[in-house]
Amino acid sequence: MKVLKKVLLILVIIIVGLLVAAFFTEKNYAVEKEVTINQPTQQVFDYVKMLKNQDNFSKWASMDPNMKKTFTGTDGTVGFISAWESDVDDVGKGEQEIMMIDEGKRIEFELRFFEPFEAKDMAYITTEGKGAGTIVKWGFKGQMDYPMNLMLLFMDFEAMLGDDLQTGLDNLKNVLESE
Repeated sequence: MKVLKKVLLILVIIIVGLLVAAFFTEKNYAVEKEVTINQPTQQVFDYVKMLKNQDNFSKWASMDPNMKKTFTGTDGTVGFISAWESDVDDVGKGEQEIMMIDEGKRIEFELRFFEPFEAKDMAYITTEGKGAGTIVKWGFKGQMDYPMNLMLLFMDFEAMLGDDLQTGLDNLKNVLESE
């Protein structure tokens, strides 16, 4: 009985310690990657503002070629929604909506994930002229509420999301430079 009490006490101390640590842990995370594309800025922006084009460069779109997709509104305009549903766990079910367009410079999306977990995050793509080319940045911002934010101590979002964003940007470069 004494051993059981000690084990329970240790478990309680560990749980309380983790909850206290989560209270002081950052809740926000952000990842941004970039690539230079040898094409004019407006041409690049006109391509990336069309959400349907993400099928041609996004790593996530290529993870399940059989995913069900639906579209609502006019692509490339504020309010357009691209939704997906997949049986592949890493893809799941969700949607993204164009929330803001600064023509030729920036497009912002709200990502809403429904399965395998629920979350709402922001993403953006920016374009900036550099010589005859264009610097494209793809970023992702999110928040994990207490006590789930404790996972930020153990998960490397820069590696997890950053690698996927960079793969997408490299694919985008290949698509646009082969045109």
